[in-house]
Amino acid sequence: MVARLIDEDPEGAYGYSRVALRLASRVAAVREAAGFAAYANQKYSEALAEFRAARRMTGNVDLWPVMADCERGLGRPEKALDMAGAPEVHKLDKAGQVEMRLVAAGARRDMDQLDAAIVTLQSPELASNSVQPWTARLRYAYADALLAAGREGEAREWFAKAVEADKDGSTDASDRLAEMDGVEFVDVLDDSDSETERAGDDEPQSPTAADDEAVEEHDEDKGGEDDKD
Repeated sequence: MVARLIDEDPEGAYGYSRVALRLASRVAAVREAAGFAAYANQKYSEALAEFRAARRMTGNVDLWPVMADCERGLGRPEKALDMAGAPEVHKLDKAGQVEMRLVAAGARRDMDQLDAAIVTLQSPELASNSVQPWTARLRYAYADALLAAGREGEAREWFAKAVEADKDGSTDASDRLAEMDGVEFVDVLDDSDSETERAGDDEPQSPTAADDEAVEEHDEDKGGEDDKD
C-alpha cells in the first residue's frame, strides 16, 4: 500500500508505513518503505533514520543518494557534499551515481554555488545521446542550473533536450520551455464554462414555487368572479 499510494497520496502512504513499522520493524524492506514514505512527506529526519536502519540491516549502499538528499532537506548541504565524495559512491550502479550527482549539484545550489553546480552536472551521462531512465532529469537539472546562472540561451537548449528524453512526463520541461518562449496557456474549459454561465443568465427562468402559488390564487379569484356572474 505504501508503494501504491506514495505518488498520489503520500500522507496515506505514510500512515500505512507507520502500521507496518509497528508490525515488523525488524524487516529491512519495511524500514526502507517507511523511509520513502517519510521522505515523500518531507519528514527528512525521520526518513534519514529509517534509511540508516535499512542500510545497517542489509549493508546495501543503494540508499546513499537519498540519504544525502535528506541531509539537504535538513539544511545540511555540506554534509550532502561530504557523502558525495565518500567511498560508498563508487559502489553505486550507474543510476545511483547519476542520482548522487544530482544531489551534489542541488547541494551546491543550496550554498549559492551556481557555477559549481553546473560543473557538477557536466558528465559523460549528460553528453550522451543515449536516452536512459535518468536522462530527462539530468538534462532538466542542468538546464535549470544554467537558467539560474543567467545563461538563458544554453538553458533553453537543454530544456529542449530534456523534453526529447522525457517520454513519460516525469519533469515539467515542456512547460518551462514554453515559458521561456513566451507561450501562454489558456484554460479553454474555464472559458467555455464562463460562456455557458453567461448564456444561462439570458435564458428565461423556470417558474418558482411562489410563482405557481400566485397563478393558483389568480385562477381561484377568477373562478369566484365567474360564479357571481
